[in-house]
Amino acid sequence: MIDILFLVLPDTLLLDIAGPAEAFRLANQALRRRGLPEAFRLRYAGPQTQADSSVGLLLARLEPLPAAFVRPTWVVLLGRPGDACEVVGHGAEWMDARHWLAQTVAPRLAAPGEAPDGVRLLTVCSGALLAADAGLLAGRQVTTHHELLDDLQALAPTARVQANRVFVEDGAVLTSAGVTAGIDLALHGVAQVCGEVIAAAVAQVMVVFARRGVQAPQVSALLAHRDHLHPAVHRVQDAVCAAPAEPWDSARMAAAAHVTERHLARLFRLHTGVSPRGYVEQVRAALAGQALAQGKTEREALALAGFSTPRQMRQALGKRPSR
Repeated sequence: MIDILFLVLPDTLLLDIAGPAEAFRLANQALRRRGLPEAFRLRYAGPQTQADSSVGLLLARLEPLPAAFVRPTWVVLLGRPGDACEVVGHGAEWMDARHWLAQTVAPRLAAPGEAPDGVRLLTVCSGALLAADAGLLAGRQVTTHHELLDDLQALAPTARVQANRVFVEDGAVLTSAGVTAGIDLALHGVAQVCGEVIAAAVAQVMVVFARRGVQAPQVSALLAHRDHLHPAVHRVQDAVCAAPAEPWDSARMAAAAHVTERHLARLFRLHTGVSPRGYVEQVRAALAGQALAQGKTEREALALAGFSTPRQMRQALGKRPSR
């Protein structure tokens, strides 16, 4: 299990903490429903036991900043309202957090470009400024809210600050732009640990269908055709994604939707632009492609995606649009 440790300071932007936290909570929920163990434990820590959020809601029962990490931990730094000159270095809490990051977190972070080893650093919005002030971003590719890019570069002169990016991953350090980008970052982490199926399930519950990727806007294949609100179509899509290898003929899909086969075909065309059968094939092709990319054998990919023969799988993969 991975500890998700949110570092909470006075005036923390509430959505910066609530959005990612909810994504990780929903990932655990999706795992439980599939009979799998939870992957994340949410923790909240700070220099003080409580802090007012940006909207005045008191965040209480905060843990002390830990002196060490006894299990894999993702430390999450959150945004605060105001310009850089109003945020950086102001207040004893900031200085305490800066010292803790430099003394406790920095030694556990893998070097730029190297794979993470237990401890990762995630930043949302101006949380990147705190990481930079503590010296954690030197030599790394990073980003932050578009209004703070110059300030980030000034605080971390050797960092390669990336503009116009939702989030940037450099080994053990992942930095994101403002507010809602923290949800994209959390979904990215969920996908890395739990797989795209769980991440897609979380995105659907959060109504974040067009999940944005690390390099550019990118829609997960398992989220394609989900930007609608029709419950019957969603029921079929949920069922297919949960058990893609099942024999999904038109009768079974209609039964899942609680409509007739003919009506389901009309609904799919209207709300997704593809047929029910075409949707099943796209989901299976996406899963097979992911399995092969992860080094699984052709037989394993066949079993996972539900294709009958290697030829059928290759044909489906050949129909996928190029990225």
